[in-house]
Amino acid sequence: MVLSPIRILGLDPGLRRTGWGVIETIGNRLAYVACGHIAPDDKLTLAERLAALHEGLAKIIRDFAPDEAAVEETFVNQNPVSTLKLGQARGIAMLAPAQAGISVAEYKPNLVKKTVVGTGHAGKDQIGMMIGVLLPKAGTIGPDAADALAIAITHAHHRIPVSLKKAVGA
Repeated sequence: MVLSPIRILGLDPGLRRTGWGVIETIGNRLAYVACGHIAPDDKLTLAERLAALHEGLAKIIRDFAPDEAAVEETFVNQNPVSTLKLGQARGIAMLAPAQAGISVAEYKPNLVKKTVVGTGHAGKDQIGMMIGVLLPKAGTIGPDAADALAIAITHAHHRIPVSLKKAVGA
């Protein structure tokens, strides 16, 4: 049986910067494809920033044709207004792939950190370092893109294949 590569889009949502990363996985092998971030202009209204985020994600999906997507679950902080705005960006990050017919998985931040670094309380510098080890072709990247690649890697390790979902009726 020949395995086909699965292309995964990882998304780290944010209103100021949404990180994105695309990897391919064949069995246990991971391969870097691309990464970056979308940073809508801070001078735009909230609705315009969300629209810019959606347009950017739609372009990434068209350009890289992922098979599956993964998004980090919202971290609830002490500022409810910030949490609400982050939730809106996260909604766009889930909407864009769903509109393209791509399944979207969600992962808790601690699971992402544990999967990539080995501990659920790793810092951004540790995540960036491990992305460099796991995906050396990514080169030097920013923390938003590193987090997005970490989310994609987490999905590669924890995903349930579509064939299995169909078999169990999920």
